[in-house]
Amino acid sequence: MNETVRDLTLPLSEDDARGLELGETLTVSGLVFTGRSRLHIRAIEQGILPPLDFSAINCFFHVGPVMRQTEPGWEVVSIEPTSSIRFERYSPALVRKLGLRTLIGKTTMGPGTAEALREVGGVHLSKIGVCGNLLRRQVKRVVEVHFLEELGKTEATWVFEVERFGPFFVDIDATGRNYFAELDAHSRERLAAMRGELGIPEDFAYTEVNP
Repeated sequence: MNETVRDLTLPLSEDDARGLELGETLTVSGLVFTGRSRLHIRAIEQGILPPLDFSAINCFFHVGPVMRQTEPGWEVVSIEPTSSIRFERYSPALVRKLGLRTLIGKTTMGPGTAEALREVGGVHLSKIGVCGNLLRRQVKRVVEVHFLEELGKTEATWVFEVERFGPFFVDIDATGRNYFAELDAHSRERLAAMRGELGIPEDFAYTEVNP
């Protein structure tokens, strides 16, 4: 991954997204909206969406935030990203439906989402060792919330204004390349080469150890 961290202004344009390199480290500033399983299911199976302008707010943060209501308003306690791969079933359709340019989460996503991001010109960003308690300090304000009474604080759609939010790195770029998939393929190639160098036959089976 590249060491230089630059800050991107949201909403991300298609040109900006297609200009990002796989493995590039960055932060984002602007508006993001949150969601988990219920948002995906309702959007794709039931056609229910939060009343947002997704051309102006096109950064989807995979998170169920811990929120606290205070006298001045809502306060973020923690926003630890959740694993994005759990949404792979619905994510390709959601990316195409909303024209999402930016997804943020933990780990990566599958080939269906990668292809959808390639089509619309979007990227997936994965967290880099920053806990949710630290990320919350980068939230400038809670802009609004939707479906709070219906879904509860965790599954509701929150809109946050963030500043230098991250850092994250580009694990799926706008050409559909996947950092983790390529890393896995490279590791398998190296393992095969090492087995050859050590004279380990291809049909070698490791001993199973019973507990």
